[in-house]
Amino acid sequence: MRHDRDILDEYAAMQRPPEYPALEVAYGLVVEDRASGFVGDVVRWNHEAITLRDRQQHLRYFTWKPGGFLFEGRPVTLVKPAVAPAAGTPRFTNSGSIAGDRAARVAVASRIWVEGRHDAELVEHIWGDDLRPLGIVVEPIHGANDLVEAVRVFEPAADRRLGVLLDHLVPGSKESRLAEEAQRDCEWLLVTGHPYIDVWAGIRPRVLGLDRWPDVPKGVDWKRGTCDALGVAMEGFWPMLRNKVTTYADLEPGLVGAVERLIDFVAD
Repeated sequence: MRHDRDILDEYAAMQRPPEYPALEVAYGLVVEDRASGFVGDVVRWNHEAITLRDRQQHLRYFTWKPGGFLFEGRPVTLVKPAVAPAAGTPRFTNSGSIAGDRAARVAVASRIWVEGRHDAELVEHIWGDDLRPLGIVVEPIHGANDLVEAVRVFEPAADRRLGVLLDHLVPGSKESRLAEEAQRDCEWLLVTGHPYIDVWAGIRPRVLGLDRWPDVPKGVDWKRGTCDALGVAMEGFWPMLRNKVTTYADLEPGLVGAVERLIDFVAD
């Protein structure tokens, strides 16, 4: 008796992962993440992740994965563009954008304010290559208590936009109340923020080989308590931590999304 099929071959075929057509990623390409249903256009990518932006300007980050996206209703595998030999290898900025021949502009009137020197240094460290061609200057403010008065003095306008990044911007916090008051009837101001008590906590602890940041008792300065728990001196810790961050993927998504919303707003 002749058998036209081999059961073992069929079983092996069933065990193979499905194959999906490859689609080169490109700016403006609209796709849907199959796992979450998030739909957006591609705004940047690097070797670790793809950034999508939806119609509400929300940003989400997705890893490269076989068949991970839908394009025109069909599952596809997004792949990095092939590099033409004559063009060389493109350089990515720390924020994940493709760096080009973009000269720095003279500073424009619009500004981004952040809480403190460390916040300003981290934003410059990751997004500086994106901000300089736009002429956007990042300035530190020392706490949110005087935010309402500072915004009034700045006088945001259509050609003088202001973006503010606040620490610990969570419902019911002092920061959220100040943000609401400052933005009232001021369309040229955008206040965003992250939920972390300090910008240090917006850095993923994995950059130091940690699973999580130490628990710091309430009432203890977070920076001081963290250094004490790690058994390190505060002096010199911040430059070391900042320099461990080499890409936006080393930051928590809540911080990355807040900063990129501000950049989009002030550069509009």
